Amino acid sequence: MDIRARYASHFGVAAGYLPPDLEAVAEWHKQIAAELADAEKDGPLADQPSVAALRHLINTDTTVNTLVKAMIKESHGLTGQSFDGPVVWGIANVDTLLSMMNLIITRAPPFEEVKSKRNFFPMSSLFVYMMYTKAGFDAFTNLAFNNAIRVVLQAWCDYLDSPASLSVINHGPTGWLSPDAAKLMDLKDFVIPDPSREDGGFTSFNDFFHREIQLDKRKLAGPHDSKVIVSANDGTIYRIAHDVKPSAQFWLKGQPYSLENMLNGMHVPEFEGGHVFQAFLSGANYHRWRSPVKGTILSQTIVEGLMFSELHAEGFDQSAGTLSQGYQASVNTRGLVFIQADDPTIGLVCVMPIGITEISSISFCRDPKTNPRVEKGDELGWFSYGGSTLCLVFRKEAIKEFLWQWPPPDPKNPPTVQVRGQIAIAN
Repeated sequence: MDIRARYASHFGVAAGYLPPDLEAVAEWHKQIAAELADAEKDGPLADQPSVAALRHLINTDTTVNTLVKAMIKESHGLTGQSFDGPVVWGIANVDTLLSMMNLIITRAPPFEEVKSKRNFFPMSSLFVYMMYTKAGFDAFTNLAFNNAIRVVLQAWCDYLDSPASLSVINHGPTGWLSPDAAKLMDLKDFVIPDPSREDGGFTSFNDFFHREIQLDKRKLAGPHDSKVIVSANDGTIYRIAHDVKPSAQFWLKGQPYSLENMLNGMHVPEFEGGHVFQAFLSGANYHRWRSPVKGTILSQTIVEGLMFSELHAEGFDQSAGTLSQGYQASVNTRGLVFIQADDPTIGLVCVMPIGITEISSISFCRDPKTNPRVEKGDELGWFSYGGSTLCLVFRKEAIKEFLWQWPPPDPKNPPTVQVRGQIAIAN
């Protein structure tokens, strides 16, 4: 396994959340190890309740205990493939891993103006080598361990929803309103609730993360033409697929879409042979998502899934930049919003927001029971802090053509889309 190529294909690197080189990750590990040592100079830190529950699981579940210890041990072996000289690897054992998680979930990620040091995914950095091991794949797909990790991430999300997380929302050099951050994030295009305040009038880190866009910066394509289908999100196109199968071995090379798994068994016959349009979001993108068509929301639900599972298999194109996204569309936590388009040719559409890593919780902003009608471009929900991607699933008969042929001429530089911009024309 080429560890450097594997890391370069990590979602967090492609989306700009992680530093481009593993050396920067190693430096981060040294830094958090030093912070932990300083924090524990007078004795071990008390576990946060969610971390205490994870520790209890590891100590009492023989399978989980074996897998976690094995993935830490195997990850040590991988560092030798990544660096020419010795490197300080911060995670010596389970206790160190849990103590570092304790630190991470009690703070918000600061902004970093130096790109080579930019690390906005501390939990992914903590797990980075573990995810590439066989034991790590088995651990992160173990339901008991995955569910315990979910509780830890929810505790972190609760903190990032609180006013305490505003410590990094300011105009200082490590603040998300600094001049460098404003340039990187195109903050001029977003709604700043109160520009006169140091925190911009935001109520929490997550409130900043899924901030509102100025809609004149995302003009609606074809507002009076039902045949014009628009993007549900800002992002970079990962794949456009046709003739999608009801069931496929999504964990194999090529990661074909499997409707049965993606849609959790819902409406599968209606989408058989249809199309999937998938685009992933970068840290600078607008993190709210909108309806691609005018119609009626029939139902919406969240399917709980995996959080840190990377596909552990040989033979993948590691230059693609987003190695496991096709696989993750079938196994990760995801939302399913089924919309019956007013245009009968388009028919049923599924909007499918997917959490990729870190927390990336999915929230809906509408109740279909009381507010089922949507105009094209209307808001449906948002992602909180973390990595995310979104699939649009269409019936076979719906699409005349997408605006792009797939694969693109330069696979290393796929096209980008903006929410409410045209992506396809219907039949």
